[in-house]
Amino acid sequence: MNFLSLLGRIFKQQQISEEDLMKKFLIVGLGNIGEKYDNTRHNIGFKIVDAFVKEHEASFDTDKLGDISKLKIKGKTVLVLKPNTYMNLSGKAVLYWMKKENIQIENTLIITDDLNIDFGKIRIKGRGSAGGHNGLKDIQDKLNTGSYPRFRFGVGSDYRKGRQVDFVLGTWSAEEESEMIERIPTSVNAIVSFINAGISNTMNEFNGK
Repeated sequence: MNFLSLLGRIFKQQQISEEDLMKKFLIVGLGNIGEKYDNTRHNIGFKIVDAFVKEHEASFDTDKLGDISKLKIKGKTVLVLKPNTYMNLSGKAVLYWMKKENIQIENTLIITDDLNIDFGKIRIKGRGSAGGHNGLKDIQDKLNTGSYPRFRFGVGSDYRKGRQVDFVLGTWSAEEESEMIERIPTSVNAIVSFINAGISNTMNEFNGK
């Protein structure tokens, strides 16, 4: 094989590798591990990815720094992560799995709660500040950038001044839980849209819903 043929083969392999990278996604639901946190507002990220994985007939296995599920959607490889580092150290798990699986930052979607959004509303963005959210802050610190896609589910702000922590670590009211469960399928559809249609189309279709 002459040099030009070898160079052509290497280039072709690189192209395939780059194409494969763009077909890999990391979907991260943020939350706190432990039964006492299961039904808290802060754990909506866990609830959404649980529903997403169930919808695609997959399951989670415990691995390094969290529970991981691997599934396929239209030829794309999707890893779903629930970090077991607790919310405030979420960035460690996110960075580890991005590096391990060679997943691009634009193909990584972080799902979390947000006090600044009306209850049940969705807001998806490609970048932004942590907005006072400790999980997002740690991810920003570990990735050294705020330019990563995030999916925020509004939990409202019906709490007294100074009781923010108690509110997010509190459980849903019966009415909230009923409405939250109704909103989960829309959230699952938004994740699928992010994977198949990209963040711009997903923002246009789902923001404010």
